[in-house]
Amino acid sequence: MNMIIYLLVGLLIGASISLVVFFLNKKASKQRDISLEEERRRIIEDARTEADRIKREAQLEAKDLLYKARSEAEREHRDRRSELNRIERRLNNKEENLERKQEQLEKREADLIQREKALLVREKTLKEKEDQLQTVLDQQQKRLEEISGMSAEEARNELFKKIEEESRFEAAKLIKTIEDEARENAEKKAKEIISLAIQRYASEYVADTTVTAVPLPSDEMKGRIIGREGRNIRALEAATGVDLIVDDTPEMVTLSSFDPVRREIARISLERLIADGRIHPARIEEVVNKVRKEVEAAIKEEGEKAVFDLGLSGVHPDLIKLLGRLKYRTSYGQNVLQHSREVAYLAGIMAGELGVNVKLAKRAGLLHDIGKAVDHEVEGAHHEIGYEIARKYGEDERVLNAIACHHGDIDPNCVESALVAAADALSAARPGVRRESIENYIKRLQRLEEIASSFDGVEKCYTMQAGREIRIIVKPEDVSDDMSSLIAREIAKRVQSELTYPGQIKVMVIRETRFVDYAK
Repeated sequence: MNMIIYLLVGLLIGASISLVVFFLNKKASKQRDISLEEERRRIIEDARTEADRIKREAQLEAKDLLYKARSEAEREHRDRRSELNRIERRLNNKEENLERKQEQLEKREADLIQREKALLVREKTLKEKEDQLQTVLDQQQKRLEEISGMSAEEARNELFKKIEEESRFEAAKLIKTIEDEARENAEKKAKEIISLAIQRYASEYVADTTVTAVPLPSDEMKGRIIGREGRNIRALEAATGVDLIVDDTPEMVTLSSFDPVRREIARISLERLIADGRIHPARIEEVVNKVRKEVEAAIKEEGEKAVFDLGLSGVHPDLIKLLGRLKYRTSYGQNVLQHSREVAYLAGIMAGELGVNVKLAKRAGLLHDIGKAVDHEVEGAHHEIGYEIARKYGEDERVLNAIACHHGDIDPNCVESALVAAADALSAARPGVRRESIENYIKRLQRLEEIASSFDGVEKCYTMQAGREIRIIVKPEDVSDDMSSLIAREIAKRVQSELTYPGQIKVMVIRETRFVDYAK
């Protein structure tokens, strides 16, 4: 029972407590709602206040921007108006200037019209006077023709002829004076330098031939060289590229080829085969291959020796090989490598005397005939071929010029080029160094006399010193001393342009007057 009472009391107490808590919570919730409403009203009021403030600031900023825009627009308006006023003033000034110029042009046009009228009147007057003058001149010319017995055209031709003769006479006289002055100053020094160069380099020369003859121990060897049905000679010709001429010449066979290197290989190979005695196609091919390698090595050695002896450096290896090939090349019987070395020495000596580049002169002198190493393989003149070869291997522009101009085809651009040309002429013109066939020699002499005889006033002409000098005797009554000098120059020019010859040819014109009388 007590338990039930206690339980009921507990339930009542719990219910009381729950009611109290409920009422307390309800009161607290009501108070919270009141607080939240007040907070909401306060926030709304603050927002309205902030909005009013922002609105006032925006209105103020808008007014400020409006004021600035209005001020900027007014300023631009003032500037534009000022610019328009300035343009208007310029246009007014231009208009005034144009009006003033128009007035001046109208005035000038009126003046020109007046002048034109005056000129027309003057032209008419001059035309009348010209007609009168022409009439007088025609009358005078007709009268002069009647007096002189010549027409105007004949008189004009006679006058031109006289002027031409006087001009030629004066030109010849001037040329002779200039040459005399130049010789007086330059000839002595040139002779000293050239004679010194020749004296310092005096070498012997043995003229080489272009056909190689190989001696045989006996005529029986010819049959062995030919072989059965000609197989040995065919094998030898095929291996060397030369022609073997086996004729009736006792104990001798001849080798013929345009290529001197091939001819040398064939000569050495044939001599070794003859000495060995074993002559058959296999042995021929073996010996020729071995000799070809030896000759190529000798070519390179000769080129290196020439470069070393002259103290040169930096020469391309292919140029050195081409220099070595010149040992087997001849020109008018003159060995080209020896000729090139001599030109290099002479040019170097003269360069030293003149105080110019000695190394350059030697280099150009050594390479000046390099084109002759391949001129039988390439079309063109040897100096043109040499120019292209030297240019290909990077030689100096002055060396190229010396190669191209050493025969006078172009003008030298430096002293060294002129020295190489002079040294080439010295080396080729020395007695005994060059020779040519008797037929070409006779033709050259005949052509030389024909050229000299074709000039007016020439009475006789003679070739002397094996064609190195020609003496022309002129008629003294037709040719003066000054005209003799002009004839010598013109003959020399024609000889130089029409003939091919080694060295140089001296042209001497002789004019003399003889008076003979007898005492009785």
